[in-house]
This record gives sequence, C-alpha cells and structure tokens, in this order.
Amino acid sequence: MRRLIAAGLAAALTLTACSSGEEGFDQKSDDVVNVYSSRHYDVDKEVYKMFEEETGLKLNVVEGKGDELVERITREKNKPQADVLLTVGAESLYPLHEADALEDAMSDTIESNIPEQFRGDYWMGITSRARVIAYNKEHVDPEKIKTYEDITKPEWKDQILVRPSSSSYNQALLASFIEVDGEDSAKQWAQGVVDNFAREPKGNDIDQAKAVAAGEGDLAIMNSYYWARMAKSSDPNEAKVAEKVGLIFPENTHLNISYGAMLKGAKHKENAIKLLEFLSSEKIQELYAKENGEFPLNPKAPLPEVQKSWGEFTKQKVDYEELGKYRDDATKIFDEVGWK
Repeated sequence: MRRLIAAGLAAALTLTACSSGEEGFDQKSDDVVNVYSSRHYDVDKEVYKMFEEETGLKLNVVEGKGDELVERITREKNKPQADVLLTVGAESLYPLHEADALEDAMSDTIESNIPEQFRGDYWMGITSRARVIAYNKEHVDPEKIKTYEDITKPEWKDQILVRPSSSSYNQALLASFIEVDGEDSAKQWAQGVVDNFAREPKGNDIDQAKAVAAGEGDLAIMNSYYWARMAKSSDPNEAKVAEKVGLIFPENTHLNISYGAMLKGAKHKENAIKLLEFLSSEKIQELYAKENGEFPLNPKAPLPEVQKSWGEFTKQKVDYEELGKYRDDATKIFDEVGWK
C-alpha cells in the first residue's frame, strides 16, 4: 500500500516540518517511487493503486499546493527527497527549469504516447483542461461569442463572473495571452473583463457556474472539466447547474495542463520513468477523461460522451516551457486593472 500524506493549508510550515524523510519517504528500498503531487482527485488514488498492483512498486505520495511543492523542490535541490512531481499548471515548469531541478525523463514510450506539443526532455503532459466561457442558456446566444475578446464588449457590462486573480488558472490564462499577443493586448483584455464584472471576484470555478445558473451574471470563465464533473454528478443541484449552463470554446482556446516530471538527483530513476510511462498509457488517459472530465493527451485514448459533445475546437499555440516567464507580468496586470 502506498503512503499518502496530505500537506494542506497549514502550508509552508507543514511542508517544512515534514521534509528530509520525516514524512516517511523511503530512500533505501529499490522498489518505491517517491512522489510530490498537487493533483488531489479521487481518480489519482485509483491510478496509484493500479500502478502498484501492476508493477509491484510502492508509491509514497506527499500532497501539497503546486507553488509550495515548487518551493520545496527548489529548497531540496541539493538533497532531493522525491523522485517525481505531479502537478497542475505548466506555469511552474519555467521556475523549475531555471532552478535546474528537473532531469531528462523522456523515453520511447512517452514519445509515442504524448504529442510533442505536450512534452519536453524533462516533463510530460498528463491531461489538459480548457479555459472556456460558461453562459446562461436562457439569456445568451452563444453565437455572439467567438473569441475571448468578445466578452470585453460593452454589451456584457455587469455580466461577467470570475474567480480571483490569485487563481493559478487565471494567471496561466493571462500569461498565455502575454506570451502569444504581447503585454499591451493582454492588459486591454483584462481591463475589458474587469469593466464587465457582475461582482467582485470570488469562489472557485464551480461557484462561477452556480452563479451563472442563479442569474447573478450571464457569463463566467471556468475550466471545462468542472462542468463535465457537474454534468455527471450524483448531486442533483450540480447536475441542474450543468443543464442551465453551456460552454463556449473560443477561437484558440487556452489549454492548461497537468504534468509529470522527474526531479534531478532522483534516487529511483527507472521507477520514476515507469510511473510516467504508466500515466501516459491509453488506459490511464482514458480513466482520467472518464472519471475527472479532463482531456487525455494520448490521442489513442477515447473521449467520453461529455467531452465529445463539445465538438472540435481550435487550440491556442503556446510554449508551455516559457509560460511561467510571464506569470509575474500577469500578476502585475491584474493589480493594475483592479482584478482582485
């Protein structure tokens, strides 16, 4: 059985307190993989169990927030405790690469399973999720919104619902606009969204969808996989929200990703690569899509009916390895335009 230790909101102090083996990482056994993860979904626990059963290796998993884990990995660089990082948000790739904290983990299997856009020498995309526009089906003609820029038009004044600028999803979205279109264009977009706020930013993505369904605003920015999870939720209230709220995939839809990487100095390198290969496999990619509403990155993995229902859409071309370079600029823009 794997050992799972949650590093929650007690945050930096908790993470520091359980470093250097105090959290129970096994550095002596050959048959383990030590993992830091900011993925916190039920499907991940199912995947971990499947990996252990199929390989005979034991997974030791320490969970924490993405930024905390990046900070910890950087701090432990000279004496790494974990072998693998599993996290959400490609914006963390840049600081980890700059800190020389990652190691080449590419293999023929990974190259075969994951398209080139979603991998590099020292990282591998696991899943993607689209940052889309949610709309109230009773009030909005979706044909009026073709691009992200369309929601900045005056006709949507007092209609846009968003989560705070501290959201890593919002930071990655704006950072991608800076990378692709430049800082001035990105700032103009952010200002236009702020001008159309229905309320002060608050809550998570599901809260935005619920607010749209409740009539607090006609539009929201959210990740597609949250809608997919609500659509098949056993909670009738969440399922009802999904019925009332539709999704628009704008031209050049931004995809944020979850990814895996091997840490430099990993003590169980072969096992780490086995884990990454396992996560890239067709059956595991299909499971992520089915159970968590994400998009698989392995093109051989079939899409569930929910994701199929969204149809084809164009995807933003962004260099994920460079995305984190623009995160500070995105934060600065949010502050300047009043996106709290």
